[in-house]
Amino acid sequence: MKFGVITFPGSNCDHDALWAASHVGTSQTLWHKDEAIPSDVECVIIPGGFSYGDYLRCGAVARFSPIMKDVFRFAERGGTIIGICNGFQILTEAGLLPGVLLRNDTMSFVCKDVYLKTENCNTTFTNSIKPDSVLRVPIAHGEGNYYAEAETIARLEAENRIIFRYAAPDGIVSRRANPNGSINNIAGIINERGNILGMMPHPERYSDARLGCDDGLSVFASIARALQQAVFR
Repeated sequence: MKFGVITFPGSNCDHDALWAASHVGTSQTLWHKDEAIPSDVECVIIPGGFSYGDYLRCGAVARFSPIMKDVFRFAERGGTIIGICNGFQILTEAGLLPGVLLRNDTMSFVCKDVYLKTENCNTTFTNSIKPDSVLRVPIAHGEGNYYAEAETIARLEAENRIIFRYAAPDGIVSRRANPNGSINNIAGIINERGNILGMMPHPERYSDARLGCDDGLSVFASIARALQQAVFR
């Protein structure tokens, strides 16, 4: 299978995402001014960074890049999309995922390893992860505080669309384990259809054992597995 990684001015995790995806398939760069996603791309990755310098709001300018028109069409066709960190911010700005990413409650940039409890292992993005698994994945953001209206949060909870929560190493979800103030310790969510994931932590940065941890590779392996299974149905 093939992954396409969009590069915006200011993206700085696109090559990390290309490398992670290459462990489970092939990958190629998609330039932000491209007007069409190649027909052989099965999963689009919107990577982390500081697209357009994070002017106005994080992701607010990137949402209007030429390639985003085809990202919308790709999503409507059921194409698989994962937005990581700034990519999550872009997806919320574009309305492809609900909610918004606010300034961290500490009012400072946070860069460290965190632990994620996997809440739903029956998705395109988590099917290779054991139930209730705890992943160690790094974060690096200043605006990762997930917020949505109470009605939206209730719907995400009821529909099991909160995929990852910040937790302690033993999987206990607590305020102390929350690095940015996100409601309900939310670290990653999917859309109603289940083909779009947004997450603030960076699985691509821990996708190779030579980095000291490869917990993040399970996200990319899950995508590859889901898409391969879909082909043979």
